[in-house]
Amino acid sequence: MLAGGTGGAALADGIRQVAPDVELTVIANTADDDEFWGLLVCPDVDAVLYRLAGVFNHEAGYGVKDDTFHVLDALARIGENTWFRIGDKDFATHIARADLMHRGCTLTEAALELRRRLGVRARVLPMTDDVVRTRFATDAGELSFQEYFVRERLRPRLEGIRFSGIEEARPSREVLTALSKAEMVIIGPSNPLISIEPILRVLGDALVRERTIAVTPIVSGAALKGPTVEMMRAMGHAPDPIEVARMYRSVAASFVLDSRDSKLSAAIEALGYRAIVTDTIMRDGGRALASTLLGHV
Repeated sequence: MLAGGTGGAALADGIRQVAPDVELTVIANTADDDEFWGLLVCPDVDAVLYRLAGVFNHEAGYGVKDDTFHVLDALARIGENTWFRIGDKDFATHIARADLMHRGCTLTEAALELRRRLGVRARVLPMTDDVVRTRFATDAGELSFQEYFVRERLRPRLEGIRFSGIEEARPSREVLTALSKAEMVIIGPSNPLISIEPILRVLGDALVRERTIAVTPIVSGAALKGPTVEMMRAMGHAPDPIEVARMYRSVAASFVLDSRDSKLSAAIEALGYRAIVTDTIMRDGGRALASTLLGHV
């Protein structure tokens, strides 16, 4: 499964709940990663890990539930700029990752070791061990992902998106092995421009189209979570499932459309897809959608 940190992670957890014996691998976006206080923070990888471990902070939408912020408060007292909120338990993950990588682990090996320590059965893999970073061109200058989303709260006008390092990035051996063995690859309902696009840029050639199924992140003109619609408009894309389907048509043969948009199924099929119409809003933690998808293996 290909996932960003929100909808994709929720669907992965739904699969875990309805089919605990399925051999699940989640390949997570790393273009959102950034460094803070000398620690590498991997928001999408960690969101998947935390969800599958049952410790995700659903109220905040990131981090670990019931976390405290004593370290961050202490950093603020000694004059550090603490706009990026990291809880104490979350800090522990980043410290452990830094230690593993300092001792010679790749990012992939560190993610697999953290998964083991958190008691997660699914394999959670970063899309690459190479450094890829999202950069937003805005009317306030170029911003990193975290600066734009967290510090600036999406206020500057978006003018462009690029992925620094994407041309040199290569999928890891673990990612290529997982894709070659997969009976089905699910492109999760994550933001196609910033969560899925970098993953496809790195490993799209390794996907088998007939085994790949994409899930719409847009229902009735609204995103399931986050600023997907606004970002698509800013980049000149129509914010609807048909436009998302156009983005994925070279890598996926099936497209999951929400039942509220069933009238679009003919247009989806005209793009060369098999259209699957179902309820994609994961009110039950993703279980129903997961069951539907697994029924198409």
